[in-house]
Amino acid sequence: MAERFFTADLLGPGQYVLTGAEAHHLVTVRRFKPGDHITLFNGDGHDYPAEILSTAKRTVTLTILAPLAVDRELPFALVVASALPKGDRADFLIEKLTELGVSRFVPLITARAVVQPKASVVEKFQRAVIEASKQCARNRLMAIDPPQKWSDFIRRNDLPQTRLLLHTAPDSPRLQAKGECVVAIGPEGGFTPEEIASALAVGWQTASLGPRVLRVETAAIAAAALLGERGA
Repeated sequence: MAERFFTADLLGPGQYVLTGAEAHHLVTVRRFKPGDHITLFNGDGHDYPAEILSTAKRTVTLTILAPLAVDRELPFALVVASALPKGDRADFLIEKLTELGVSRFVPLITARAVVQPKASVVEKFQRAVIEASKQCARNRLMAIDPPQKWSDFIRRNDLPQTRLLLHTAPDSPRLQAKGECVVAIGPEGGFTPEEIASALAVGWQTASLGPRVLRVETAAIAAAALLGERGA
């Protein structure tokens, strides 16, 4: 597979000039030259094979060939909402959810969360999604929502009808769902009893990944992998 580079521009057959950080990376870091072939993508679901015509320090002129519609997505919407772990573990979480085909990620603001996300995480996570998509060959970007309070999130009317929250209570059934769903993961201290009760009151269901207490990113990744496999 040709190396992939992202642009937010509309793309189509013909000449195109790639600029900015991606052009700099292509020329200075990867050292591509005229005559080499790469693949562009912009999140619209297509691969855009292209041949390099010329390069400068921060611009690359290419000829885009016929676009290819390549579907590498799950056949249903999978939304993950989660409290954020500390530091680099949050970036790791976003990378792996992108690789697993998650459709949308919502950073949660919960009572026991150590990390209370700010609006600035959206741009940071969007960059992480692009880098992960370049590596795993996704042509549609996982959407990143602004941070949202738990009390507001559970009442959203644009979420899938199957709504699950992870809970370690012994009576919680094992996590499973078929098709479109949303799963919520609390902080390492867990959701409070009040948070769980408020979610159950508006139609959410509890689910478990087993008897062990998992870190936030472990639980989110495991849930995404399990739901993606069972719902496919």
